[in-house]
Amino acid sequence: MRLFDKKLHKYFYNYIFQSILATLTLIFILYFETIFTNIAIVASLGATTFIIFAMPKYTTAQPRRVIGGHLVGIIVGILCNYIHPLLQIRFFNSGELLNIIIPAFSVGLAIFIMVITNTEHPPAAGTALGITINGWIFATLLVILFTTIVLSLTRHFTKAWLKNLV
Repeated sequence: MRLFDKKLHKYFYNYIFQSILATLTLIFILYFETIFTNIAIVASLGATTFIIFAMPKYTTAQPRRVIGGHLVGIIVGILCNYIHPLLQIRFFNSGELLNIIIPAFSVGLAIFIMVITNTEHPPAAGTALGITINGWIFATLLVILFTTIVLSLTRHFTKAWLKNLV
């Protein structure tokens, strides 16, 4: 078992460059987006940042998957956020069971839609979960889309220097 990655010596400068680039990109994004209150969505965008800058050549780092996956997460999250209270009123006296079922369903539905549309991006399941549980405002949706676009553009313009570090 190794403490450090065996590629560290070969790609040492990439490890530093890509980590700094990820940090600077998020500083830029978060500077303009001070409306983050949904922790699940912040976490999913952090995971997206990791994929783009640590695994830039992986399929899940492609713009179609990053932007499309989060778009699926947004749509599914909104749908499940609206379905939840309707089901609670009509079919369940206690919402406790639904508070487990609907968020889990949102993740499963997001996965299903992502895999059939080739927009697979694992962190986007967190977007669906966060919106389902915490709700949404229009500004949050814009933040998610803006962040995924900026991250994808940064990857696009720097991909000649990026290496897979994982």
